Amino acid sequence: MRVSPEYDAGRYKRHLRGWLSYNFASEVFAIAAMTLFMPICLEQFARDNGFLMPDKINPCFVSANITDGLSVAEATAPCVVKLGWVWVDTASFSLYVKSIGVALQALVVISMGGIADHPPHRKKILLICGYSGALAASLFLFLPSTSPVWLLCAPLAMLANIGFGASIVALNAYLPMLAQETEEVIRCKQELQEYNQRQPLRTGSTGEDNAVATDIDDVEHPLLTQDQRLGPNEQLASLSATYDATLSRTTSRISSLGIALGYLSGISLLLLALVPVTKLGGSTFSLRMAIGMSGIWWAVFTIPAAIWLPGVSSIPSPRVSGEWDNEMEPAQVKEQWSAGREIVDAWRRLGAMLQWREIKKLRNTFQYLAAWFLLSDGFTTIISTAVLFAKIVLHMPPSSLILVSIIAPTSGVLGSLVMPALQKRFAWTNVRVLVTLVLFASLIPVYGCVGFLPIFKDHLKFGGLTTPGEMYGLAFVFGFTYGAFSGYSRAFYSEIIPPGEESRWYGLFSITDKTSSFLGPMVVGLIADLTGNIRYGFFFVVVMVLASVPILLSIDVDRGRRDAREYVYRVR
Repeated sequence: MRVSPEYDAGRYKRHLRGWLSYNFASEVFAIAAMTLFMPICLEQFARDNGFLMPDKINPCFVSANITDGLSVAEATAPCVVKLGWVWVDTASFSLYVKSIGVALQALVVISMGGIADHPPHRKKILLICGYSGALAASLFLFLPSTSPVWLLCAPLAMLANIGFGASIVALNAYLPMLAQETEEVIRCKQELQEYNQRQPLRTGSTGEDNAVATDIDDVEHPLLTQDQRLGPNEQLASLSATYDATLSRTTSRISSLGIALGYLSGISLLLLALVPVTKLGGSTFSLRMAIGMSGIWWAVFTIPAAIWLPGVSSIPSPRVSGEWDNEMEPAQVKEQWSAGREIVDAWRRLGAMLQWREIKKLRNTFQYLAAWFLLSDGFTTIISTAVLFAKIVLHMPPSSLILVSIIAPTSGVLGSLVMPALQKRFAWTNVRVLVTLVLFASLIPVYGCVGFLPIFKDHLKFGGLTTPGEMYGLAFVFGFTYGAFSGYSRAFYSEIIPPGEESRWYGLFSITDKTSSFLGPMVVGLIADLTGNIRYGFFFVVVMVLASVPILLSIDVDRGRRDAREYVYRVR
């Protein structure tokens, strides 16, 4: 079969390189700074300015000779810092900053959704947000914890978090376009279009007549356009199923490749940061240096993305099995445009999207968002809780935490590459892959919960996450699971959102994520404050993760695809 004239190998490779470049640039902040160094650095900022409980007289940061004069109870007492008129646990300070940051990020993501969906501005949004976050992270280099304005660490952390999250929304919006630019997807699309031209649908046929299961197995079979044993609608349904399965597989592959490359960048920076953090004994300066390095890395490697990513993206054709609309030309989107109007419209549109009549139209999409709310809460809170637990309860030094953080993304690369191969080998659907990963991930907080059992605390002295050595094994398990999960979650979502509105719907995806990320660390912070033991937070994580499983299993993927293609937003 001849290659479709729509396929431009050079253009596709250029766009893919740009997309992967920004994964390589930005994920280093997510993996190295946001996940590891930022939580412990913020805690260290607060600790350097805090006091020991219960008297709140002795500073938490004391020299060796002062420590020798303290009792064991005083030396190991909780550390609190005064913010205004409120005393806050230093670990909770880090969690509260993250919670406020993700709440503000949600506001930004809502406002920019319509702007990023306007083709000429998607790339601008990505670069503005990306460089704002990179600058905020870099400024940690110049803010010592002894400074009278040390609290600036909080807004800087929030700005970096906002810049990262908002730029990733714009980046993810490119994913459906990239998948549709691949040769295999264009071939399937061309085959379907040519069949429609040769033999249009019979008058009176319904969508139900053309429905067909889009099992991933269909990709392995030849296209059936020449099989005369099938009727016209059956042939059309078979071609549509093949197109859907090919697009789904291609999207997952590109997404997983981006995750793997991003993890490799994070590992590289962690290895670079290991030297100064180890040499300087995990001082606040060494932690600030690591965050600053991630900001510089982020800024430098965004340059290739700025060169290769398309400034005006094509509007993807609807993935429809019956009629194919012509793609919009760039001239058609050159309407009178106003950023202020787009921001106001974005909030108005969000309110409309969340009305019951709109939710019913995209029931399966919103079911997945409900599951994603719980899943992102669980995974994000596992990361935040485990890092602080390792530092505060297991007393692991920063150098050991870096090693843990190197193991996690390394196994994440493995997971993001192995799971697509396993999916193809066993013909798993994307939903089955996600459920498998969720059940596997739930074992981590469960393992932390069993540490309350007396047999682990008083007798074995091992098990239930009671020793530093166990963190390394759990880091491998979590990294493998999360690496695969990250790729599949956004790829699966791309299949059930309306074409042409990727930024808006990925914005809602991010809002759902950030809302749960706001609640999760906040709840664990409150649990730590109320109980004095952050381990209780693992119970909350277990409930959040497992509650998503029945929701995932109830999603009708085929119906979700059809509903998304047929969805039309009408202003009322």
